[in-house]
Order: sequence, then C-alpha cells, then structure tokens
Amino acid sequence: MVAGATRGAGRGIAAALGEAGATVICTGRSSTSGTGAIRSDYDRVETIEETAELVTRLGGVGIAAQVDHLDSEQVRQLAERVRDDHGHVDVLVNDIWGAEVLKGPPPTWDTPIWRHDLDTGLRILRLAIDTHLITSHHLLPLLIDRPGGLLVEVTDGTAAFNANQYRISVYYDLAKVAVNRLGFSQGHELEPHGATAVAVTPGWLRSEIMLDHFGVTEDNWLDALDGSVEGYPPAPDGFDSSESPRHVGRAIAALAADPDRARWNQHSVTSADLAREYGFTDIDGSQPDSWARHH
Repeated sequence: MVAGATRGAGRGIAAALGEAGATVICTGRSSTSGTGAIRSDYDRVETIEETAELVTRLGGVGIAAQVDHLDSEQVRQLAERVRDDHGHVDVLVNDIWGAEVLKGPPPTWDTPIWRHDLDTGLRILRLAIDTHLITSHHLLPLLIDRPGGLLVEVTDGTAAFNANQYRISVYYDLAKVAVNRLGFSQGHELEPHGATAVAVTPGWLRSEIMLDHFGVTEDNWLDALDGSVEGYPPAPDGFDSSESPRHVGRAIAALAADPDRARWNQHSVTSADLAREYGFTDIDGSQPDSWARHH
C-alpha cells in the first residue's frame, strides 16, 4: 500500500513497485470515481485512478482507494477492506503530505513562529504527522501478522541532515524531523515482529508541481536549467542533479526485494544512498544525488 499515491513521490513509488510486479493499493483524496466530499488541499488534476492505471501498465496490479488519511474511521474501513480482499500487507509506504501549498513560496520562508499563521502551521503538522500515525495504527496489524513486513516513512531530509538544519519554518521543520523519528520509533516496535521500518528521503524531486513551476515536463525538464522557458523562472543551481519520482520508488522497491532489509531498520537514508547500495538508476539511466552538495 502506498498511502498518498496521487502524485509526486507517492506516484513514483507506486509505479516502481508496479515495475516489480506488485499489487499496489494506491490511496489518496483526489479521485475520478470517489466521493467529491473528500477533497485534496491541492486543486490539481492528478488522481489515484491514474496512478493505479500506471501501476498496471508497468506490470503490476494497481488498485485505487479514495481515503482521507486524517479521518480515522475512513482509514479503519480501508484496513477492513484490505483484510477482506488481500489478508495481509507486505509493504506500507507512509507518503502522505499535502502541505506543499501551505508551506508557502520562498519569500515567505523564515517567518518566525509569532508571525506565522497558527492555523496554517497546525494544519501542516496534521497533514504531515497525524496522517502517518492514523495510517500506521490501522494498517500495521496487517503488516505484522507474519514476519518480513516493511514500513517506509517518506520525508524530506535525513535525520542527520535535519538535526542541524533549520527547514523553512518551525512547523515545516518539526514535520520533517518528526517523520524521520517515526521511522526510528516504529522500527523499535516492529522489530520483535520481524518487520522493518526505514525513513527514506528523495532528492530534489521533479514532482508534477515542481515541473509546472518551471514550465517543463519530465521529457524536457533540462530546459529549465537555462531559463529558456518563456514566462517561467529558471531553475536554481542544483536542479541538474534532481530526480524523477520513479527514482525514490526504485529505492523502495529495492528495499522490499532485499531479504536482508532488516539491516536498515530504524535508519534514515536518501534514495541516492540506496541507489549506491543496490545499483538501480533513475529512468534516464543516471544516479542523481542532490544531497551530495550538502555534505
């Protein structure tokens, strides 16, 4: 199950698991066939059905399930459906986010807590942390009923990087640190059941929102580097080492395929770390590492 599979890293992770032949339950709020009462914080076109179709097209079995992961009852019902239909979850990916707009554009970053809108900040934390807690509470019983399960917590920045870097605002900073810690604390609880938890961060991700910001697509993203896309800003330094969402997906697929994945339990790693370990590449054959310039 990829929780938060509508777009961005979640879609890339679902797609890469599809490449590996997995049955992938793709959850999120944006749906073509679900209830319109469940709405994303983003007003965008991507849907979970598109992600599920992509999974199937790549060789897996994609299943779309509309869920608001802030609603405990909805997630409980999802867990019941998964139990009835599949009996077990091998891999749970907590990729739920939804606060990209709420974090604000760069000119608003570094706004101190006493000036930052409180409701916005608390919403960021709810979307980033409460969603993961609710999902783990209801779904992990399906992961630990036999040994070998894998929980992946997706965040931005490793525990080591975030430990001494201020990230945008108090709220965003706390969200990113907390999700890494969830990988650590849940790994402690999962280990006696033969399950593994790992926190994984992609590099500079060419999500749909990021590509739109620079006026490019995945096919011509390099055009953003020289500022040649009329009406759009040029990409800053470092964008040439960005990665497609499939790259972090292949990182998680490699983890899931590793019979010795327990060695990663409670660790916080980048997609580039895992690419060096397992040898996979991005869709263009490269092994990007946007974190290397920070080290």
